[in-house]
Amino acid sequence: MSISTLTPEAARDRLTRGAVLVDVRPPDEFARERIAQARCAPLDRLARGDRTGLPSGAAVIFYCRSGNRTRMGTAMLETCAAGEAYILEGGLDAWKRAGLPVQADPGRPLELSRQVQIVAGGLVLAGTAAGAWLSPWFLLLPGFVGGGLVFAGLSGFCGLARVLMRMPWNRRFRDAVSAASARPPLTKEPS
Repeated sequence: MSISTLTPEAARDRLTRGAVLVDVRPPDEFARERIAQARCAPLDRLARGDRTGLPSGAAVIFYCRSGNRTRMGTAMLETCAAGEAYILEGGLDAWKRAGLPVQADPGRPLELSRQVQIVAGGLVLAGTAAGAWLSPWFLLLPGFVGGGLVFAGLSGFCGLARVLMRMPWNRRFRDAVSAASARPPLTKEPS
């Protein structure tokens, strides 16, 4: 089976005819902003073979934020759907540019990956500035952060992400994700 792309308008038309929209982003991104009728099925879960809840006969339209993740995972996504499979061209960003409605919860914390980028970048910037103006010993801080990022990339374990998940602004969301993971996969998120 070959997977093809759909414009946002064509995807909306398919949805009115029974297609199922599947958001392949992680739950924290999905919770912050999504297309209303979408189901959350992160790419990593689909890659592990967990296809529970995917429709057996309906067409499936996969999407992410910009379309890059779905394009890169096209070969794997082709194997996920039992029927017709499509990718939303341009992802959520294109859907919004087309003026189509989304559900957003700006009260949700930023995605954890963005939080890590902000904190790591801030530490590198602060350590470099302090190293230039105060003492070269402060240059150890950007070196430590860089080493941590390399370790995270190689091992898949990010200590900074673990620390950030314990922060008060993330705790409520982490508890909600834990409760949601006890439900069957690919359920529609409440409005």
